[in-house]
Amino acid sequence: MDGVKHVLGIWVQAAEGAKFWAGVCAELANRGVKDVLIVCCDGLTGFPEAIEATWSGALVQTCVVHLIRASMRFVSYSDRKAVAAMLRPIYTAANEDAALMALATFADSNLGKKYPAAVASWENAWDRFIPFLAFGPALRKVIYTTNSIESLNYQLRKIIKNRGHFPNDAAAIKLLWLAIRNIEDKRARERAKEAGLPKGTPRKAPGKLVEGSVIQGWKAALGELALVYPDRINAHL
Repeated sequence: MDGVKHVLGIWVQAAEGAKFWAGVCAELANRGVKDVLIVCCDGLTGFPEAIEATWSGALVQTCVVHLIRASMRFVSYSDRKAVAAMLRPIYTAANEDAALMALATFADSNLGKKYPAAVASWENAWDRFIPFLAFGPALRKVIYTTNSIESLNYQLRKIIKNRGHFPNDAAAIKLLWLAIRNIEDKRARERAKEAGLPKGTPRKAPGKLVEGSVIQGWKAALGELALVYPDRINAHL
């Protein structure tokens, strides 16, 4: 409720699937997660279904940035800037009708006809994309992307890339945990060096990796959440 990000867990799994994600959701529920308003994820198999089965009132929103990247996979480098410009009216639309018109415009354009797979990426994910369009600008900024998780996963991949094999999952998790602590300590030292700089001086030190960082524009987003989910939010304000 204070807009502070938290890492709820790290799981090691050989393959993702419905059974795995059901177990993750069940564990979180058993640890005390009683209600979930919105879950932003990137189309992982079985994850949306596991969320909705565990928290019936949860809204599953596909990550817009992942959706953009997925559609751009089919676009040649020389056309990417032009395609990106045509995609922007879709995810910045005021409502679903406007987004549909923007998608139809893209599909009917020369670029849309040249890259039908890019159009199909949006059409196939439409049901999981449109919840995003029902929210205001402040809340859209919060659920627009899963980049905070991606930045954490990027750091974790760098840690294990050259480590070879681990004797068991616990050994891998222990290494990841210690490495995260080292990253956070290093970033904290860099921020401490800039703490005495005059106000307005640009800061170069990185923020917290994920845990404990504050969501920008949280107060405005919380106000929108209170309007959309009054029965589930106001009791905690």
